[in-house]
Amino acid sequence: MILTMDVGNSQIFGGIFDGDKLKFRFRKATKDNFTSDELGVFLKGLLRENEIDSKAISQVALCSVVPDVVHSIRNCCLKYFFIDPFILGPGVKTGLNILYKNPQEVGSDRIANAVAATNMFPGENLIIIDFGTANTFCVVSKNKEYMGGIILPGLKISLDALSSKTAKLPTVEIVKCKELVARSTSESIQSGLYFGNLAILNYLTEKIKREYFQGQPVKVIGTGGMARLFEDEMIFDETIPDLVLIGLNISLLINNL
Repeated sequence: MILTMDVGNSQIFGGIFDGDKLKFRFRKATKDNFTSDELGVFLKGLLRENEIDSKAISQVALCSVVPDVVHSIRNCCLKYFFIDPFILGPGVKTGLNILYKNPQEVGSDRIANAVAATNMFPGENLIIIDFGTANTFCVVSKNKEYMGGIILPGLKISLDALSSKTAKLPTVEIVKCKELVARSTSESIQSGLYFGNLAILNYLTEKIKREYFQGQPVKVIGTGGMARLFEDEMIFDETIPDLVLIGLNISLLINNL
């Protein structure tokens, strides 16, 4: 079995694969100062509660956008699973031709998403939209060229900015809205977050299709924690919440580990 972990700014999103099957997934808050023992005890307990022997874990694959915690995670894997983890990053095989000016700048989570999508939908042009702490667009050609992308604040960052930088605007729950023009402050914030992001999604997706694919077919994939919020808005052709974990699992095979 393979333990996969996507270490984000807010959460560690992980899962256990048995071959190609994702048996279960988990989330844990990312903290700057967590220890290898803290994570090891958490993972051991998680496996035990899901009736999986920790000795059944044969490999670990991870990607991280938080460099400071990679050392603790690697030590955790060595101490509790006797495994040196595969870390998706510069120098590993991905099957992608990365067209960034500096390919090392591309977040490893975005690379994992692209690896998964190009293997799941071979020969197709792709726009991958990942909803996390930041919302990211990744543009990939049918020839596996990682053409580039867009990064903008995620829903939670936008909400936190409103509540922390204003005197009277409250923190609200992020929800799907039915009414565009709201009749309370809380509902107005919710409408702005939802419909504002929806407008951004629609505009950027159509502009990418028009300017970079010139009318060719394009598959749009939604992933990440908040993707389900916009699932019924006819933006995505596919919604795949576990895309990054699938990409990590595939990356292990590509690198013959």
